[in-house]
Amino acid sequence: MATRPRLSVLVLTKDEEKNLPRCLASVRWAEQIVVVDSFSTDRTPDLVRAHGAELVRHPFESYARQRNWALEALAWRGDWILILDADEAVTPDLREEMEARLADDPAEAGFYVNRRVYFLGKWIRHCGWYPNWSLRLFRKGRAHYDDRPVHEHLAVEGPVAYLRGELVHDNRKGLTAFLEKHNRYASLEAAARLAEDRRRGLLASLPDLMSPPLRRRTLKRELWPFVPAHPLAFFLYSYVLQRGFLDGPTGLLFCLLMSAHELNIDLKMRELRQAKAKEAVRKLRAA
Repeated sequence: MATRPRLSVLVLTKDEEKNLPRCLASVRWAEQIVVVDSFSTDRTPDLVRAHGAELVRHPFESYARQRNWALEALAWRGDWILILDADEAVTPDLREEMEARLADDPAEAGFYVNRRVYFLGKWIRHCGWYPNWSLRLFRKGRAHYDDRPVHEHLAVEGPVAYLRGELVHDNRKGLTAFLEKHNRYASLEAAARLAEDRRRGLLASLPDLMSPPLRRRTLKRELWPFVPAHPLAFFLYSYVLQRGFLDGPTGLLFCLLMSAHELNIDLKMRELRQAKAKEAVRKLRAA
């Protein structure tokens, strides 16, 4: 007879009082919930305790390093670990599917989970944002994040599969927080793109292109640097080719904001290149 799987949940927080209650309530059935908090100044710690979760405080360096530290340093009771953002929630269908799959002791070491992303209260069904696969569920001790400052990738040791149930991603902090977050992400992404610049060629990248979760990242690495007018190209891709227009006025606003995000990244990359060139000239003159 199948036994109930032991599942632990990891959530990172920083001032998440508006999002956290729904997130924690959606996984209250788990064996263990650990919240690693970066010294929140709002009611986040009180909410963690009120929901019976474990609160751990740790200085924030990056999402990847924070999660890797937690995976390596903390005592995990579950045989499986689920990674959640504070603005995400597990649907009942996903809970049921996870419990059934894990109870059978599957051969897989990890599972991709699809996300329904909401913007201004509306589910973004197109725009290239659905399906939105993310590797979130894995066997304890079999996964780690690459050391990238933003949009980090989880590497799992062993075979992976896909679940049908979904996460709901719905940030309730409002538009100002959305814009502030993406401005911060643009700075991190600009620095990361300049630092890595590891194009391997499309032929060598074919395995990644065959994987839906890795396809977007691979195409950005291999082709995006050669595409002119990034913001316009991104808008045409998301609004026209990915049928963002089917999401109505909200889809238009979402595509415009994401195109502006690409412009922000480009401008920050230009600024970083200029600063690097000036520093090189300064060193030459000082030599």
